[in-house]
Amino acid sequence: MFTVYQSKPRQIEAVQFTYENKDRVFNALTGQYAHGFEDDKPIIKVTTIHGEIAIVRLGDWIVKEEKLGYYYPIKDDVFNDCYS
Repeated sequence: MFTVYQSKPRQIEAVQFTYENKDRVFNALTGQYAHGFEDDKPIIKVTTIHGEIAIVRLGDWIVKEEKLGYYYPIKDDVFNDCYS
């Protein structure tokens, strides 16, 4: 009944959001985004291609969408499972 499918490999542009590179990451973003703090830790709010606001926390990866100015976050463990 169920069939196994293989996802197509594709290349992405991504950067991990760390405390050490937080300023460089923020300055590299284009489009609609904001920065702030949550529990005294830096966060970035990015707009996804679906128009939703997504929160990027330290350790998350920020993936650049093909459409300029849009991003989405991926948790580190998920990123490593999918893209390492």
